[in-house]
Amino acid sequence: MTEIEVGKLKLMVVDDEPDNLDLLYRTFRRDFQVYKATNACTALNILDKEGEMAVIISDQRMPEMNGTEFLGRTVERFPDTIRILLTGFTDVEDLVEAINSGQVFKYITKPWKPDQLKTVVEQAAETYRVVKKRTVELSRALRRESLFNEVTTAIRESLDYRSMLQKIVATIGQTFAASRCVLRPVEGDRLTLDEFCYQDPKLGALSYDFNPNPLIEKVLETRQYQLVQCTEDEKSAQQLVVPLICQQSILAVLALNQYYQARSWQEEDILLIAGVAEQAALALSQAKLYQRLQQKQEQIRAELQVARQIQNNLLRQSMPDIKGVKVQACCYPAREVGGDFFEVFAHPKGDLWLAVGDVSGKGVPAALFMASAISVLRRELSQQSPAMPNVVMHNLNHTLSDDLISNNCFITLVLARYTPTTRELVYANAGHIYPLLWSRQTNMAPTPKYLKVRSVPLGILPVWEAKSGQLTLAPGDILLLASDGITEAQVSQNTDLSVQSVSREPLISRSMLNQEGLWQLLKSEAQPLHLDHLLSRIQADNVVQEDDQTILSLEVL
Repeated sequence: MTEIEVGKLKLMVVDDEPDNLDLLYRTFRRDFQVYKATNACTALNILDKEGEMAVIISDQRMPEMNGTEFLGRTVERFPDTIRILLTGFTDVEDLVEAINSGQVFKYITKPWKPDQLKTVVEQAAETYRVVKKRTVELSRALRRESLFNEVTTAIRESLDYRSMLQKIVATIGQTFAASRCVLRPVEGDRLTLDEFCYQDPKLGALSYDFNPNPLIEKVLETRQYQLVQCTEDEKSAQQLVVPLICQQSILAVLALNQYYQARSWQEEDILLIAGVAEQAALALSQAKLYQRLQQKQEQIRAELQVARQIQNNLLRQSMPDIKGVKVQACCYPAREVGGDFFEVFAHPKGDLWLAVGDVSGKGVPAALFMASAISVLRRELSQQSPAMPNVVMHNLNHTLSDDLISNNCFITLVLARYTPTTRELVYANAGHIYPLLWSRQTNMAPTPKYLKVRSVPLGILPVWEAKSGQLTLAPGDILLLASDGITEAQVSQNTDLSVQSVSREPLISRSMLNQEGLWQLLKSEAQPLHLDHLLSRIQADNVVQEDDQTILSLEVL
């Protein structure tokens, strides 16, 4: 507790007349700790030695330095001191100067009345107590805020959860002049095996017993800080254990030891340590949640990598070798897994089945429906005599529609059957973008042929019905199936992707490629066609891949 709470306040009286000085001393010696000075210089020396006074009573007229000048010299060093000036009736100008400068609380004219002077001094002492209390509270608040900022800054500079724990113990240990400091994390109300320590470098190799475990057990039981005073080698020591609590959970316990320090921890220090520990607990809780989130994200990332590999394995790794045709296919999901897929199935009876599909949405849900679609499609195509493409589509919708409709998803799909012996192509389209057909034997026609027989996507209606389209291909014909991730890719006019449309009007600076732009790209591709090269040109100008990209080609040789 401070002097203003338990002891006599300090009062200084300054007067060059011994009788006045003795009278003032006798008047206040019972209620104050009184210091006497016969001149300003002596008074300043006493202040240097004894420190701040609660009240200073000074005569105005003194040799060498008057009262106003003397009191003015004390303002900067002791702003909370209450100053009273004793003055005669002829000192009006000096009095006005003292009051205007804020140096004087009251002035008393000589000769003074003892009762009046006592009343003024009592008012001054009470004012000092109030001012001092507010100053102490303000200093405590500023120190608390400073420590909070220091701890928060130290924590934010930590790279991970463990380094944050070490930062907390080191920062608090240094700030509160602890000889040693130990931080023990808590999991489920039990101490972990981890221990983070700080020791005052000034101790060097000094060894003494520091066993905070008994206090730690009490803290875990009571959830309140524990403080003990003890003696080590006939020297005083303190042990303090504080819980770090956030949302009713103890995250850690902090044990501090102070061994033979010039100033022991006061109640104010202990409360401040507890407050800083509370702030550290909040930051620690956030760091712990962040660490768990990071670990969860790493786990999800690893699982998605496995899922990506599984999904990649679902797609054909090699194209079938069929005489008279060349088949190429590429599929690049926008995320770890995606909803695009393709299928190239060579039936034992000689037919070649081609498909490109796109499940609405992205990520894991789309990937699961994609896997289901490929599984059902392969089952349908593996029949001894597969049905026509439109019937296969009908069966796919029948199998998948309930799940698709209940999850508000759908699948666009184009499925084609090519018979090498007759070069007949039969296809069905469930809401997918139009397949492109052109011939490299005719020096690239001005426009491609779009296969426009199409119906609604799968999963829109409980029953899917549509007719198949049918045509005969010729040597040199190329059929291209692509997903909307290709045609909706954003491209700019500053690359070779910026080609002119049929109307000869230039495209805008950045716009979707569209089927027309894809066709222009195909026209500028070197022969023979390589889908990898075509896709790399698109992706080079597509800064962010916003959708899965799949493309498949069938070339009749």
